[in-house]
Amino acid sequence: MAMESTAPKTTMQRFLDGVEKVGNMVPHPVVIFLILIGIVIVLSAVLGLFGTQVSYERINPETHKIEIASTAIRSLLNAEGIRFIYSSLVPNFMAFTAVGLMIAAMIGAGVAEESGLVTALIRKLVIISPPAALTYILAFVAITASIAADAGYLVLIPLAGIAYLAVGRNPMAGLALGFAGVAGAFTVNMLIKPLDAVLVEFTNDAARLVDPARTIGLASNVWFSVASVVVLTITIAFITDRIVGPRLGPYDATKAAEGTTTDQAALLSESESRGLRFAGFGLLGLIVVFLLLTVPSGAPLRNPTTGELIGNSPFMNGLIALIMLIFLTSGWCYGIGAGTVRTLTDVIAAIEKSIKGLGGTIFLFFILSQFVAYFTYTNMGTVMALSLAGLLQSANIGALPLLLGFIVVVAIIDLLLTGAIAKWAIFAPVFVPLLMKLGVEPEAVLAAYRIGDSPMNMITPLNAYFAMVVGLMQKYDRNAGVGTLVALMLPYLAGMFVVWTALFVVWKTLGLPWGL
Repeated sequence: MAMESTAPKTTMQRFLDGVEKVGNMVPHPVVIFLILIGIVIVLSAVLGLFGTQVSYERINPETHKIEIASTAIRSLLNAEGIRFIYSSLVPNFMAFTAVGLMIAAMIGAGVAEESGLVTALIRKLVIISPPAALTYILAFVAITASIAADAGYLVLIPLAGIAYLAVGRNPMAGLALGFAGVAGAFTVNMLIKPLDAVLVEFTNDAARLVDPARTIGLASNVWFSVASVVVLTITIAFITDRIVGPRLGPYDATKAAEGTTTDQAALLSESESRGLRFAGFGLLGLIVVFLLLTVPSGAPLRNPTTGELIGNSPFMNGLIALIMLIFLTSGWCYGIGAGTVRTLTDVIAAIEKSIKGLGGTIFLFFILSQFVAYFTYTNMGTVMALSLAGLLQSANIGALPLLLGFIVVVAIIDLLLTGAIAKWAIFAPVFVPLLMKLGVEPEAVLAAYRIGDSPMNMITPLNAYFAMVVGLMQKYDRNAGVGTLVALMLPYLAGMFVVWTALFVVWKTLGLPWGL
């Protein structure tokens, strides 16, 4: 058993311990969302009875012109609402894309994990990397994993826990680090990703309300995004090494859930090394295939109309398939080389095992999908967002304070509406024209939105993967709960929000270019 840390706890550590104790009194996530569903149903009926609504300007997606619209609270207890509850049960679940992404990713990840590739890769990374650099490497990879959309949640976070365990550090800190990088910095990357295309399109529609000739490009925030990745990598690593890691202390393997492997060999065996070589050959072959499908002019995975590859293209829209194939191919090739997965039957068995382990998560997603659908149907989130936006818009303050207030409002709303696209569709027509009239370029407004949209993803239970991370933590500490995760993520939330906002203020004050 690992020795317990005898160093006295700081005030911050005692505060986080208190948050964890209180948070762990929270019921099971399924129970929480059942309660929330009941609250939404009752509240929608009360607000609908009083005719609660809000009027606002919006951009018509078909005509791209501004129009006056109103959104009213819709009751779930009238005839129409009851019909929706009854008839949408299965459609709500089928439309919850997180389920499909999770299963698709686990098809490949299951083979990679069962064959031993994941463990071997992490141990290889540990062997060749200086221990002091491992935290920074994992933080950087976690942030840039958003290029694969939600696949970063499913692949990188558990890998970070395994990596920490491999070097004798507390795997809970690794999971927290991974979650902070993937969720807390989701809107920035070193590369252009599909989300950028959608956000830029809404920004341009809003900018044309002031200047019909004003547009921004797909890479309009690329320099700020690159700088954000670097700064946030350092911030996440610092918080992990100086706050989260010391608070957790040495890992006690006796806390692990039954069946969790906590022993890691220090060196790779000959068969494992051979497996990694085979995995490399398999990955190289897959890369060649995808180069043929993407690089040539008129390649199948390019946009058939514009020919673009990065942005709105089959390649980017189906990136989860590439992630799945990378792990499936490299995992199978590793298994052949290492002798752990030899036949197609073995591969199928590995996939079945990984998907069987998702039973609890899939049930949670079923309940969560109903809550999200009911909350969206009632329009309560939209009314709240527009009301807060109206208050901020009417405040007679300068451009920079208004931008900072905008960041805060977006962050608050993100606790309820986690979708980056849905929120920007509401906020862009209000704040882009408003700030342009104050001399603020639309690129700056979009950059501010990126900051407000991401950090809160780490602590809101409405994040579709919040419960999944709780489940991953319970593998290493069977007593972990919602409070454990929230307590671990609060230092990241505070640190990332302050540092990222400070970077924005400096960037704006110095007049640095936001992108290309």
